Amino acid sequence: MLAVFEKSVAKSPEALQSPNSNSVSSFKDGFLANHFSSVHPGSVTVNLGTSGLLAYSLHRQNPLLPRLFAVVDDIFCLFQGHLENVANLKQQYGLNKTATEVIIIIEAYRTLRDRGPYPANQVVRDFQGKFAFVLYDSGSKTAFVASDADGNVPFVWGTDADGNLVFSDEADIVAKSCGKSSAPFPKGCFFTTSGGLSSFEHPLNELKPVPRVDSSGQVCGATFKVDAEAKKETTGMPRVGSAANWSDNI
Repeated sequence: MLAVFEKSVAKSPEALQSPNSNSVSSFKDGFLANHFSSVHPGSVTVNLGTSGLLAYSLHRQNPLLPRLFAVVDDIFCLFQGHLENVANLKQQYGLNKTATEVIIIIEAYRTLRDRGPYPANQVVRDFQGKFAFVLYDSGSKTAFVASDADGNVPFVWGTDADGNLVFSDEADIVAKSCGKSSAPFPKGCFFTTSGGLSSFEHPLNELKPVPRVDSSGQVCGATFKVDAEAKKETTGMPRVGSAANWSDNI
């Protein structure tokens, strides 16, 4: 799977950008989308206008970690892996028996967006299993991305030459446009347009970048680890009245 978001939709962390990355533009002349389709015959690419693109393929997928794609009310979602608590999540979100994991992710996001009772970290923490997903809400131009706590699904992100953020389950795809400005997506973390990168396992702690050096000694995009010493600033309890804006949590 592949997702590329324009920097106004998904702002890249500075530490992910390597000074000698050899990165190129993902969008120029359809560069990365064309490369993806050449590697994966029969793939489908979804143009998100000025916000970016999504692409997916069933070519060479792991049968134990299948890829799914769905669109509901202009919310697009790519999902890879499987959830172990599907039955409980269907009941929690009032979904029918035929709902798949990707539909559960979309419904969980909609509940969160439309004043759900939990913060984003709690919603993602409720997903038990092996997964990585990329969601895009075209109505609010919001991206929502996450990977499970153990990093069971290969998932990589990077920054291209124009500062756009690229996500894929294939490191070679990300490196094609991002070069050295790429890294494994942090385990147990989620990324949102409004909040950037956060840990859903340790939501009160800051994340600190850890520099990466490849086998040739070149500096690459950083990985991110939970900083046990640094706590996030708290702003008190969120409002729950009619003026509350739950979209600030996603």
